[in-house]
Amino acid sequence: MSRRRRVPDSLVLIFALIVAAQLASYLLPAGEFERDERRVVPGTWRAVDAEPLPPLAFLTSIPAGLAAAQDIIFFVFIAGGIIAVVRATGAIDAVIGAAIGRLASKPGWLVTGMVGLFALGASTVGMAEEYMPFVPILVTLCLALKLDAIVAVGIIYVGAGVGYACAALNPFTVLIAQDIAGLPLTSGQSVRWGLLVVCAGVGIHHILRYAVRLRAAPASSLVSDVDYSSGFDLPADVRFTGRRMAVVAVLAGGIGLFVYGVAARGWYLAELSAVFLGIGLLAAAAGGLGPDAAARAFIRGASEMTATALLIGFARTIQVVLADAQVIDTIVNGLAASLSGLPAHAAALGMLAVQTVCNLFIPSGSGQAYVTMPIMAPLADLTGVTRQTAVLAYQFGDGFTNMLVPTNALLMGMLGLGRIPYQRWAAFVVPLLIKLYLVAGIALVAAVALGYR
Repeated sequence: MSRRRRVPDSLVLIFALIVAAQLASYLLPAGEFERDERRVVPGTWRAVDAEPLPPLAFLTSIPAGLAAAQDIIFFVFIAGGIIAVVRATGAIDAVIGAAIGRLASKPGWLVTGMVGLFALGASTVGMAEEYMPFVPILVTLCLALKLDAIVAVGIIYVGAGVGYACAALNPFTVLIAQDIAGLPLTSGQSVRWGLLVVCAGVGIHHILRYAVRLRAAPASSLVSDVDYSSGFDLPADVRFTGRRMAVVAVLAGGIGLFVYGVAARGWYLAELSAVFLGIGLLAAAAGGLGPDAAARAFIRGASEMTATALLIGFARTIQVVLADAQVIDTIVNGLAASLSGLPAHAAALGMLAVQTVCNLFIPSGSGQAYVTMPIMAPLADLTGVTRQTAVLAYQFGDGFTNMLVPTNALLMGMLGLGRIPYQRWAAFVVPLLIKLYLVAGIALVAAVALGYR
């Protein structure tokens, strides 16, 4: 048996982390901050009496984790079913076929354009979960271009991670953090736009280096032993007919509607699911699918999302265990206390380290802002770091780390869709994160030196 095949499955890894979270809860004191609405009140952490988790909590918490992640799990089932309906019309495969003809010798265009597009959506309107339906489409395209699923998921998640880390206007992260820190909303965005371009360039270069090596030596693929013989193949007929063009127009119009809804109406997963259902109904009609054929395609597509949905629910369970043990606030308080008394440059880098670790326990960007920024903002004042720099450290720690932490349900879901074992993804993304953290460290030191506001 090859060395690669001996690594544990992603679900095994996540289950081990659930057990580790329960064991950690016995070693850490339970504690909590006082909260004003969702924000913690700095300096109010106190130990609390909490019953130790029952011995079987690592098992009984799994249904709770599935329930806690139900919004994204149900979205995954709906999106998977609707993408299958749209694909049954032949429209998606026609688009992929056309793209292959234009991009077969120019993978750089695909990587650069798509990473930039995904980064822009994440940076402005906070798109991330919305990208999940693109995974099987891009995997199919990349396989046809003699690339692999690592490139496909890398295009999506590197774009999203950089977009969150350097977000200019993201309402779910930077605007919440600035509001908590008492800063004018959208202030300092020119610096973040520049960082977005730089970090997106680093990500594109990393993906392209891997892609060039892969095309020269296909056996070097990190997923060379994974079976992609079914589910990602193109049919023989990829012509662009009138019906298929109409389906593409429906899909593009639906995505445009949701982007507008996010930006102007505050839509999220419930509305996105409704938009996808509408796309499915209109696409089936435009593509000439009968009701029975559309229903069968929907059920087949949704059923293929089962493994992905389970990975998402199990990943969410880790946070459930830590929250039930009441140790998350304890972890945050201990990390923040370690920064007291540091000089400004060291404090800024320490804030990045703290936010990075916190993202493992609080993978929600907005949740991390509500828990950490009320502590980091006054701590910034004490250490001579501007609050804008503290917000930037939060963004870097949240966005970049999202590309790696196994507690991130969205990441695990996308890896499941792409059939990528977690360890193979880590082998690809860790070298990139080293480069991005080097850029982040330089940016934070410069922000302290220049008094970034």
